[in-house]
Amino acid sequence: MAAPSSKAIVYAAFAGNGLIAVTKFAAAAFTGSSAMLAEAIHSAVDTCNQSLLLIGMRRAARPADARHPFGYGAEIYFWAFVVAVLIFGVGAGVSIYEGVSKLSNPHPVENIYINFIVLGFAFVFEAGVWWYAWKGFSASKGRVSYLKAIVRSKDPTIFTVLLEDTAAMLGIIVAFLGILLADLTGQAWLDAAASIVIGLILAAVATLLAYETKGLLIGEAAAPSVVRALRKIVGETEGVSSINELRTLHFGPTDILVAISVDFADAMSSRQVEKSVTAIETAIKQDYPSVTRVFVEAQSPKEDKASGKSRKTRKSKEP
Repeated sequence: MAAPSSKAIVYAAFAGNGLIAVTKFAAAAFTGSSAMLAEAIHSAVDTCNQSLLLIGMRRAARPADARHPFGYGAEIYFWAFVVAVLIFGVGAGVSIYEGVSKLSNPHPVENIYINFIVLGFAFVFEAGVWWYAWKGFSASKGRVSYLKAIVRSKDPTIFTVLLEDTAAMLGIIVAFLGILLADLTGQAWLDAAASIVIGLILAAVATLLAYETKGLLIGEAAAPSVVRALRKIVGETEGVSSINELRTLHFGPTDILVAISVDFADAMSSRQVEKSVTAIETAIKQDYPSVTRVFVEAQSPKEDKASGKSRKTRKSKEP
């Protein structure tokens, strides 16, 4: 069975979290549990986040135009960053506030079995969405660890859903334990404490997401394995004496710009250089369809160093 696409994963998470949020809000209103209310807010925020990711994916797919000649692919990074802000500000903030408020005025949770039933079903649903996202992420991560794969990933949609659902499952476990311990011990503050812990979990996930999407917004290079392969393609092209510089930049998950400074053999005619440049571009795009633009500059190593020093000089003179 093929790995699910990013859009399919986000749609699945949107549907699952929407249904779970409604159920949790109903249970929180009926039982008065702060932990359940925190979980309901969490699921509502996740549902909103998935809708924002879908908006970002749709807008990022727009073709390039005169105003944005390199396309709109990076817009998905902006919306993923907004998601991180919402998780931190709304999900974590409201959960912690609700917990602190109840600590000052604790009251026992009523009809706790309703909470347990709702949390049980919610955990099953969240686990299903998590498995779906995990399958998609595992298919793209390669042999590196999951944490390193998140750091290297250029598609924030999958790892955002994966981290959200990981936080959701942890939150359900915390809510369950908080409600259970509050009932067994008669200490109503444990329910409030669970709400605060859920908020801290969301804050940690939001911080990680914000950090990773910030790097994508600023601009990240292609994966080291891709860069090495590109160097190999260029270096093996007929007429190439050496590679002065090779730089890559992700404008979107599947939109890479490649800029290359190449020293061609001195004996080559301009026509032969043109053929070599065409061969480089064709080979790169054939092996790596995600490379959408290739710019090749013919320079000797001496000229490349001189132009590099010139750029540094101009930058140092800027106010």
